[in-house]
This record gives sequence, structure tokens and C-alpha cells, in this order.
Amino acid sequence: MVAAGFAGMFVSFGIAYSFGAFLGPMAEEFGSGRGATSAFFALTSLTYFGLGALSGVAVDRYGPRRVLLVGAVALGTGLAATSVAGELWIGLLTYGLGVGIGVACAYVPMVAVVSGWFERRRTLAVGVTVTGIGLGTLAVAPLAAALIASIGWRQTHLVLGLAGAVVLGGCALVVQPPPVQTGPAALTLREAVRNRDYRRLYLASGLLSVALFVPFVHLPGYAVQEGADRVAAAALVGVIGAASIAGRLLLGVLAARSGALRVFQACFLTMGLSFTLWGLGGGYGVLLAFAVVLGVGYGGFVALGPAVVAERFGTTRLGGLLGVLYTSAGLGSALGAPLAGAAVDASGSYTPVIAGCLALGLAGFLTVLRVGRA
Repeated sequence: MVAAGFAGMFVSFGIAYSFGAFLGPMAEEFGSGRGATSAFFALTSLTYFGLGALSGVAVDRYGPRRVLLVGAVALGTGLAATSVAGELWIGLLTYGLGVGIGVACAYVPMVAVVSGWFERRRTLAVGVTVTGIGLGTLAVAPLAAALIASIGWRQTHLVLGLAGAVVLGGCALVVQPPPVQTGPAALTLREAVRNRDYRRLYLASGLLSVALFVPFVHLPGYAVQEGADRVAAAALVGVIGAASIAGRLLLGVLAARSGALRVFQACFLTMGLSFTLWGLGGGYGVLLAFAVVLGVGYGGFVALGPAVVAERFGTTRLGGLLGVLYTSAGLGSALGAPLAGAAVDASGSYTPVIAGCLALGLAGFLTVLRVGRA
């Protein structure tokens, strides 16, 4: 189950987070600004986080196999349709829905399934599973940039769509629902939305997510502006993914000793403060440092979130609880990338974007710090 979850995360998020490599070529061909073209990523993230509420409930009710098969079909057909799109709005629709549904059907369901299969080592199991996100980002982002340079962005979408559909389909063949539901009885969704701590987690994740996903889309463009070549610039997104692997595993071990909530809160602070490094500028080395620090915090944030929810609200309805919680990330990511692109187009500078990300990240930390308090 961990291997299936890992593979599903690898292809779905690897493809989704490689969009920074497509941003420049697609903007040039369609004659659009970065703000308009960033809407591809915004719609995608809104779809996969927003539909996580439905896919989480669906996996609780129908099991993971059917949900993963839907994701495989959506991912493959969506990217195939994007590869032949003749207008920006058509590509926006096919890419956003195809990749968004694919990720939604892989992420929340598999995290919920793996969490249900483990009890004593749940944090480690989920941590290993979601390292697929980091390794996928590390591998697919620079691969996409190289493929675009070789065969163009259209054929690259086609190649990635076929590969992603095959892998998700394979995962669907082997995955099984947990044999036993463990842990305390979970809150219903109605009870959860009335719970103060659940609402605080929702708000904190939303605030942070407005800032968190901006670098996935705009950091490569900033690096190119500062003199890096396109492949090296796209590799920065891969570095975020690589650093997140350490965050997912090492912070998971630390959480077992210090408590999942405490380490989870520290991840918010780490990600918020990381934007000070981006603001320093100073060349590719500083951008590498920023990508590493952000990635470590991001990895812990992803790995520990399910454990925090499971510990505080139970596991028997974990798919639905996580799915609804992740809609906050969908809203935040849908706002962040387009607003950042529009700000850069209007001002010609990334400084307002970086300052805004820093402020939002720290606001998210102050909010999550109140979880567990009266």
C-alpha cells in the first residue's frame, strides 16, 4: 500500500509541480502574460484540493481502486487534450481539470488508505508515502524542461499524460482498503466544521498555501530573470521536492518524540521565514538555499498534517476530514499564483510578491499556534 501510494504521488504531483517549466513557452505561444498563464496552475490546484473533499468521501464509501482509475483516465485524457489545444481557455480547461482530478484521486485517498493500514508507525508510513511527492517533483520538473527544449511543450504534455495514466492505473490494480478501521471514532464532517481546532487548521493552511505555491510557479521565471538558464531554473522546483523528502522523513521521526502538532507548527514557521532568503536575492546559490529551507518545512507540513488530524479527530472518517481540510490549500493556491503573476506583470518586480508571501506565511504560523489552546 505504501509503494502504491508512493508511485501515485510521484507521477501526479511530479506532473502538477512541473508546470513552472511550461509557463514561459506556453505564455509565448498563446501571447499571454504570466498572470493569465498562471491560471493553469491555479485551476489545477483548486481542482485537486477542492475535489479532495469528494475523493476523500468516495474512498471511504467505495474504496480506493475505483477512485484511482478515475484519476488515471482524467490525467491521461486531460494532458492529451491540452497537447492539441488551440486557444488558451481550452488548454486551461483541459489541463486544470485533467491534472486536477488526477491528483485529487491519488492524494487524499492514498493518504487515508495508508493511514488506515498502520497504527503504531502511521507517521513513518505516511511520511514514506508522501516522499513520492518530493521525488516526483525532483525528477519530473527538470525532465519536463529538457523534453520541452527537445520536442516542445505540446508533445511533452502528451508524454507525461501517457506515463501518468499508466502508473495510476497500475496502482489501482494493487491497492486495497484497510482491513480494519483503527483508532477513536472520528468526528463527522458536520461536527468537524463546528470544532474550533479544525477551523484553525483550515485557516492556517489556507493562509500558508497562498504563499507556499507561488515559488512552484514563479521561482523558475525569477531565476531566469536573474541569469540562470531554463533547465537550472526549473531544477529549483526539483530542489524544493528533494528537500521535502528530508522534511517528510526526518521531521516524522522528530514528531514521534516531540509530538506531531508541535513539529507541525514548527513547519509553518520554517516555511514563512524561508521567504526572507528569496528576498535577499544575490544569485543562484541563495535561491538554492531558499528552495532547501522551504522544501524541508513543506515536507513536514505534508507528512504531519494527516497525523495531526488523525490524532485529534480520529481515523474512521479520515478521507473526508482530510479532503475538506485540503480545500483550504486549494483556495490558497488558486489565489497565490495568479495574484503573484499579475503583480509581477504590473510592477515588473518580484519584491511585492516575496513580501506578501512572507507576511502570509507568518500569519499562518500564528494561527496554527493556537490549535490545542482555548
